[in-house]
Amino acid sequence: MKLQTLHDLLVHELKDLHSAEVQLVKALPKMAKGASSEKLREGIEKHLEETRTHVERLDKIFEQLEMSSRGKKCKAMEGLIEEGKEMLEEEGEPAVKDAAIIGAAQKVEHYEMAGYGTARTYARLLDLEEIAVLLEQTLSEEKATDAKLTELAESEINVAATSSADQ
Repeated sequence: MKLQTLHDLLVHELKDLHSAEVQLVKALPKMAKGASSEKLREGIEKHLEETRTHVERLDKIFEQLEMSSRGKKCKAMEGLIEEGKEMLEEEGEPAVKDAAIIGAAQKVEHYEMAGYGTARTYARLLDLEEIAVLLEQTLSEEKATDAKLTELAESEINVAATSSADQ
């Protein structure tokens, strides 16, 4: 795909996001299963449902653009998921592993926030307001998930991980 116009760049970013979200739909159940904290598990499962909605929104955007969502596999998400998988395979204290899961999940959220924010800005500049609104919805949900992960880490998980180091 040649990047001749901002529209081309928008489509490229959307395809990247679509690939990233599809990969996450497959990876999140494994993260949830690896969590020892019930709150963390529930949060990941809730985000899995949101992620499925994100894929649906992106599919709707591609329909509006009359284009296919198919493109190259998002290598960045593939790497982030692989790092998270490695954390899940490590032996260790459950609370420490939960802290690692949160860290891995937040790396994913920050990648997604950057992508959705960029795509939303391109859509606005191209006067594709309906698409920009859909992208903003997802961006807001990604930010909310990141905030919930931070709250859970600071109020419980990281505190428990600190306590397990004292034992």
